[in-house]
Amino acid sequence: MDIEKLLTSDNTTESIIELDKYICQLCAWGDELNKLTEPQQNFYFNQNLEREINNGGFNQYFYNSAGDFAHETIDSLKIIGATKTAEILQKAIEQFPYNTVPKDGTIRQDMVEEMEEVADEVWNELDQQFYKYEEDLIAMNIEYVRKNKDKF
Repeated sequence: MDIEKLLTSDNTTESIIELDKYICQLCAWGDELNKLTEPQQNFYFNQNLEREINNGGFNQYFYNSAGDFAHETIDSLKIIGATKTAEILQKAIEQFPYNTVPKDGTIRQDMVEEMEEVADEVWNELDQQFYKYEEDLIAMNIEYVRKNKDKF
């Protein structure tokens, strides 16, 4: 991966996709997060959120393994300056008992299935807020990578 080329490309969407593939492969799609630097982890969390929400909304995000890192993703969004998106995710998390998303995938999936009848109404509304992209997550993530280039 040529980080310099990706960061200077006019096609930032393609750059994000290439960086995401690289990071996902590096950490075995989240199974080996310890292989990532902190900035790489933040990037990974942000991309997981965006990928899952765009593919199936918050219900899918929490149901799939990306939900393992919901609380860390609040922090990773704030780190890049995406406070509005962090607020949307926080509201989605608040549908869980005690505002806590379980790390254990099986427990979390069972909870999502139990609560989705009520939570989906809120999550669907939050999906729509997310899709408005009031914050340019691509630009924010690219800038974050640029500032932490030596850790990528």
